Amino acid sequence: MNEPIPNGTVDLIDGVRRVFYDGYWIKVYDPPADSLRAKKQLIQALTRRLFNHVEHGINIPGKRLADARRAYETEQDPERRRVKGAMYAGALFNRATDIFTKLVELQELGIEIDTDNALMCECGNCLQDALKLGRMVLHRSGEEGIDELWGEPFRAFSIPVEAFYESRYVKIAQTLRDIDRIAAVMTATLASSPLFEGVDALIAEFARNARQKCETLRTDPDIFDLWADFVVASERLSAFSPRLSHRMSVREQRLAGDGLRVLQQGRDLVTYITRARVPMPKSTREYIERCETYAALAQMQARPALAGRMSC
Repeated sequence: MNEPIPNGTVDLIDGVRRVFYDGYWIKVYDPPADSLRAKKQLIQALTRRLFNHVEHGINIPGKRLADARRAYETEQDPERRRVKGAMYAGALFNRATDIFTKLVELQELGIEIDTDNALMCECGNCLQDALKLGRMVLHRSGEEGIDELWGEPFRAFSIPVEAFYESRYVKIAQTLRDIDRIAAVMTATLASSPLFEGVDALIAEFARNARQKCETLRTDPDIFDLWADFVVASERLSAFSPRLSHRMSVREQRLAGDGLRVLQQGRDLVTYITRARVPMPKSTREYIERCETYAALAQMQARPALAGRMSC
């Protein structure tokens, strides 16, 4: 019997060094040497990534932290308070990045920065407070927040850089799993219908390119080909049209339109997850429920047509 592969196993596969986590062989990147400069660059990159995926208007400069706090604490309307809380979280994130940047500049001047330095503690507190408020922030789709993105800068601040890189492989494996899960649901929901004949190959191609894009850093030389492949696969899937005929009933045409919306929603969700490189559990769960509802409706509408053919 083949022994299960332990998580963290590294091997050379088709000339590429990969690490195994939860059923996936993921491309390995060497982490930079652990230092304040490396942490600063990592936190800056994670902060840019965060603001790239969350709702607009919350990237508040750190120097306006006091204004953002006051606006949040004095707001009484629950809906407006959520938005102002998101803006406050953004200001906290930027304040932490500002502090870390200045600490690194001092270190480069030969000034030793201890881990218990008051500014280091303030940086950690800002990141912790931002993480708590991050639950109020929505993804740009408006469907849910992405707690993982808010936790990553604090994790990068708190643990060695190498340990942070290792933790990312676990999240990437979970993301790859959800990409495959969503693609499987899309195929099971649509591919058996004559209306969507041939869509399974497009879904499979899209999912494969999504997985490759998800495991690849933007600094990788392969990113130009992989991103182009992912976008083209997405466009091909988006361009798919149901196989309609002039003799179709209004009910069948409505079923085709609803199925096309299910297809587009699945494509969008996989795109969100692939770009963020973290799972979106609430959106995934709700999408699967929509697929189940559509499949049940399609099955119900197929029964009268089948009964009509049997009576002929």
